Amino acid sequence: MSTKVVAIVGSYCRGGMTDAAIEAILDGAREKGAETHAVYLADQKLEFCTSCRECALAPGPERGRCPLKDDLEPILAEIEGADAVVLSSSVSYGNVTAIFRLFMERLTVYFYWPWGQREPRLRSKASSRKAVLVATSGMPGFLIPLFSDAASTLRLTAKALGSKPLDTLWVGGCAWRPQHNLTPGETERARQIGWKLA
Repeated sequence: MSTKVVAIVGSYCRGGMTDAAIEAILDGAREKGAETHAVYLADQKLEFCTSCRECALAPGPERGRCPLKDDLEPILAEIEGADAVVLSSSVSYGNVTAIFRLFMERLTVYFYWPWGQREPRLRSKASSRKAVLVATSGMPGFLIPLFSDAASTLRLTAKALGSKPLDTLWVGGCAWRPQHNLTPGETERARQIGWKLA
């Protein structure tokens, strides 16, 4: 049975650097026999969380159910059926994009937080799913975890999804690359990350 890898893409720019990084990672995973799929958040219907907390009130290890009727449920079902997840976003104003943040905020379903409890707690601490974190930015790649909150936001998202980060790919200098091409070194590194996921 082949490994399934799902990529969550939080970029608005189709064919941009984030797409190129994701495609290289998924190419590597497919080379090792994995089944892959990319979910583009900008193409999904995702409502804003209303903080009703209905999803967080029922006790137990199973995730809560959001009362909003949109595309969240099929996205989460696909992630839960996967062996690995790639979480990606371009960096916008020092953090992930608004669409990725919207998705992340809807992950309250994985927390138990009844009224009167001071803070939420994860329903399950299991981290059986592999994760890779990807961010692209105009700044040099090595500065992404130092001068933006994108890395910590992606890590928190992985934790909410019960996934353990296996590797990261920070691609920088996008503002200087109008063709949105990865360097040969970045492409090879992305492919090798994909091998690990498979």
